[in-house]
Amino acid sequence: QVHLVESGGGLVQAGGSLRLSCAASGRTFSGYAMGWFRQAPGKGRENVAAIDWSGGATYHADYVKGRFTISKDNAKNTVYLQMNSLKPEDTAVHYCAAVRLRVGVSVSGSDFDYWGQGTQVAVSS
Repeated sequence: QVHLVESGGGLVQAGGSLRLSCAASGRTFSGYAMGWFRQAPGKGRENVAAIDWSGGATYHADYVKGRFTISKDNAKNTVYLQMNSLKPEDTAVHYCAAVRLRVGVSVSGSDFDYWGQGTQVAVSS
């Protein structure tokens, strides 16, 4: 069992930055690929970024590429999402998720076994 807890969300003006953290407890973090997803009011869940178990391979959705960066610190059992140049359309509850995956990344929410409770990101114009 892996328990995930997100933090770092909040209210920020357009153009601002936030760094989300996702701390994992339970099983060893090593061997788990991670993902960040978000869900805006009235919309479906969408993938934002993903990272493989080693932290060496990453994926960023086109709508955040160049603005957001996912990273992972296995020693601290934590995955991060650095969000820069935030836009009002980034407003959503952001979730981290984990899947046991030895090779590559996953961007499909249905692949993930463990989810955090979410952290709200609100960007004002």
